[in-house]
Amino acid sequence: MGVPWELVQVAALVVVAAWRVGGSDFMYENKSDKEILDDLLVRERYDKRLRPTVDGALVVNVSVLLLSLASPDESSLKYEVEFLLQQQWYDPRLTYSNKSRYDFLNAIHHHEEVWLPDTYFIMHGDFKEPLIPMHFALKIYRNGTINYLMRRHLILSCQGSLNIFPFDDPLCSFSMESISYEKPAISYVWKNDEDTLRKSPSLKTQNAYLIQNQTVTCSATSWRGNYSCLRVDLIFTRDRSFYFTTVFIPGIILVTSSFITFWLEWNAVPARVMIGVTTMLNFFTTSNGFRGTLPVVSNLTAMNVWDGVCMCFIYASLLEFVCVNYVGRKRPLHNVVYRPGENPVTQGDKNKRDTLGANEIVTCTNCGPNPCTHSANNGCATEVCVSSLVRKKEPPHPIRVAKTIDVIARITFPCAYAVFLIFFFIHYNI
Repeated sequence: MGVPWELVQVAALVVVAAWRVGGSDFMYENKSDKEILDDLLVRERYDKRLRPTVDGALVVNVSVLLLSLASPDESSLKYEVEFLLQQQWYDPRLTYSNKSRYDFLNAIHHHEEVWLPDTYFIMHGDFKEPLIPMHFALKIYRNGTINYLMRRHLILSCQGSLNIFPFDDPLCSFSMESISYEKPAISYVWKNDEDTLRKSPSLKTQNAYLIQNQTVTCSATSWRGNYSCLRVDLIFTRDRSFYFTTVFIPGIILVTSSFITFWLEWNAVPARVMIGVTTMLNFFTTSNGFRGTLPVVSNLTAMNVWDGVCMCFIYASLLEFVCVNYVGRKRPLHNVVYRPGENPVTQGDKNKRDTLGANEIVTCTNCGPNPCTHSANNGCATEVCVSSLVRKKEPPHPIRVAKTIDVIARITFPCAYAVFLIFFFIHYNI
């Protein structure tokens, strides 16, 4: 009596199931990870074009490990970042037996045959070519968990407040999302809900000062709102000591050096001209050399304010010398010629007394019991007379005016520059 066909079909199904559960265990014991993967892909009729079938959206856990940071070119507002991007998801088609001697299968040679998330980077700047051809790792665990690790080297376009350059803190961001699967199909999440990036113990930084980093989910209004997206924010700061030693301190020294001319004699033309012109040329040289490395922007920056005000002070000190020299060389209105080295004030009083007219009326204080008046050349020889001249008072001598201008400049210029320095550094939060 023959066996019913239905029983034959049931028996076949049982054998197949047993082979998958137990028989495969025996077959996987002595096979390499490549052979095991070959069997899995053939047995499951694996199609890499199909997303793993799970309840709801496929969850892709993402984590980032920073390897190096660098800032090669500050004028372009770009930073170089090298990191490891780890993606982890579950694919039930790639589960294999616990009898295997491998805790995980190295699927690096099957990466073109296994479904991978089509993750791409947005708003990153540029990619940099990997140093070695093999820059990724693909591991498949027994329960079907897949761990995909790849190394990326990005040149990030940063956003900084250039109006306060170089006192801004540039924000460098890059985002990751699926190029073809929307949120109902794939959901990207940060692994273990990490809110900051992990850093490698051997993290290398070159002229990069990372003060803060954060991992967030892209807002619904950014990029494509119907796609799952993750964002990394890197906040850098600039090296303040570099700018102080190369820009601000040399600028302060040059400006204050131009004030030295106020303490020189008004007629010391060679010395005052040399100091004024030299400080101006030196400031132009240092500022132009540094300005060539700055980002080209159309708005006013802190460096523009610094260069403009410092140059105005140096130029004003040079104009002050020109004004003093011009005033000091003017011909006196009362035609009195002074010899070099003599006090113009004392000489002026002496010449004034010598030029008193013979018939000028003076008031004497010691001519008797009552004050008397008489002509200047006909009074008491031993008394002290105070002249009450009827004529108009003569204007101050040009040399006195020139010296007065220098005295005023000695106070106003340093005080005004000190006020500017205080305002400048407080305004830009130094």
